[in-house]
Amino acid sequence: MPVSPLDPAEPTKVRSYHSILRRLRCRGGAVDISATVAPRFEYGLFAPRFLLTGERSAEIVGGADAIWVSASAPLQCDGEGIRGRWRLSVGEDVWMEAAWSPSSEMRDPSGAPDATELARRLDSTIAFWRTWMRRCWYEGEHGGHVRRSALVLKALTYAPSGAVVAAPTTSLPEAIGGVRNWDYRYTWIRDATLTLISLFVLGFRDEADEFKTWLERTGAGRPQDLQIMYGILGERSLPERELPHLVGHRGSAPVRIGNGAVKQMQLDAYGQILEAGYLYAKAGGRLTPENWRFLAGLTDIVCTRWRNPDHGIWEMRDAPRHFTHSKLNCWVALDRATRLAARHGLTAEVERWKPERDAIRAYLLEEAAPTGWFQQAAGLAAPDASTLLVPALGLLPTTHPAVLRTIDIVRRDLECEGIVYRYLTSDGLPSGEGAFLLCSFWLVDTLTHAGRLEEAEGLLARLLALANDVGLYAEEVDPTSREALGNFPQAFAHMALVLSCAHLSAAKAGHVPFQGTHDYAELALDRLLARSERERA
Repeated sequence: MPVSPLDPAEPTKVRSYHSILRRLRCRGGAVDISATVAPRFEYGLFAPRFLLTGERSAEIVGGADAIWVSASAPLQCDGEGIRGRWRLSVGEDVWMEAAWSPSSEMRDPSGAPDATELARRLDSTIAFWRTWMRRCWYEGEHGGHVRRSALVLKALTYAPSGAVVAAPTTSLPEAIGGVRNWDYRYTWIRDATLTLISLFVLGFRDEADEFKTWLERTGAGRPQDLQIMYGILGERSLPERELPHLVGHRGSAPVRIGNGAVKQMQLDAYGQILEAGYLYAKAGGRLTPENWRFLAGLTDIVCTRWRNPDHGIWEMRDAPRHFTHSKLNCWVALDRATRLAARHGLTAEVERWKPERDAIRAYLLEEAAPTGWFQQAAGLAAPDASTLLVPALGLLPTTHPAVLRTIDIVRRDLECEGIVYRYLTSDGLPSGEGAFLLCSFWLVDTLTHAGRLEEAEGLLARLLALANDVGLYAEEVDPTSREALGNFPQAFAHMALVLSCAHLSAAKAGHVPFQGTHDYAELALDRLLARSERERA
């Protein structure tokens, strides 16, 4: 997907050509090449019109969409698609581009890019990504995996708005033949803030600024109207519907577009925003008075809502519950807001929020861990991998007996072949899904900060081996077959990989304290800031 700088003075600000560019090169002998462009618009509701507009150019038009095909060698049209069939000898190239536009923007075929222009676009794209990657400060182990994941996270960012999608696909199944097929082409507050935190600790500051701007626009208005997710331009209405004319990937129906979770109450989103705001400010980011009013408004909402049940991080489609992870993030929201307020001398807010923060902590210790380990929800003595975040978010030290027992129970009941399931309880849908890569990286982090580095390193090695041939991860994986499951590539998995590698590398270098209570992301940021100070000195 070619890009070029909008301004030479700002090489990371780009123009996108809304196209897919391919260069086919024969490196030895001779090879026969066959290429086909045969899209179906509107999710396959109809076949578009295919038309050659020149020897090496074609248009595909249907409804509101058009695709313009150009190549450096002759093309053919057979009524079902645009095709190219060529024989290349050693050293020969063929270029091909498929570019999208609204069908109302008809193009002059004589203006189709030639091989020289397509080569220039490729060079510009390579230069952009190399320039962007030079901003990465990571020097730890598994640098190739970390840099690849950073590239994926950047590619999941919609440049015009700064929004970050959870994945670029819809309805890839979490179990082949199953019904857990969801549309991830949207921006979840939770996913995006965690993604930006992971980029931030690698040294990528601009993306955090751009997402902050997106959130300011999207969340404009009353804090109580904040949604858990939005469209990439800030759209609020994302109605979920099924497409019965599509059979789904390998027969996994239904295929869905839109996402009904947009209407759910998920309390953890408040904690994610306040955590991101706290880290952003600590790193020197500027919070305007309007930003602070918004964050303070969210914190006040947490004070009134934290006692309510919700649908949780896993977006369960049955009755709301008092999920441990949700209450934990309500505590995070109040804790980080209290710290921000204290830093700015806002004593009235501190005095108002502290009692609620302490009440949530007491609730978690009494109701979420009544038998000495953190269960999925109050009144539900079942393990949930999200409870591994109790030490990661700074509620308790990793050495606390309840944390250690939680680790053991999660590993005993949810780990399979080194990969961790989210939970095994009923959630309102037919059973059947893969193990969750995000949860597996959480386990690596918890073991790392508990000082169990050999275990963490072994588990991380297993997870790194699950990437495909170009270093990409889906949402889930079948522990037995190692088959990728769910939408692909998924931001959660790549975000978690970045942080796990950073934490473990720092721990092996002696830069992670194994005692005391810590926010893992804040520790990573502190290491980055310390390095910045050393370089300035």
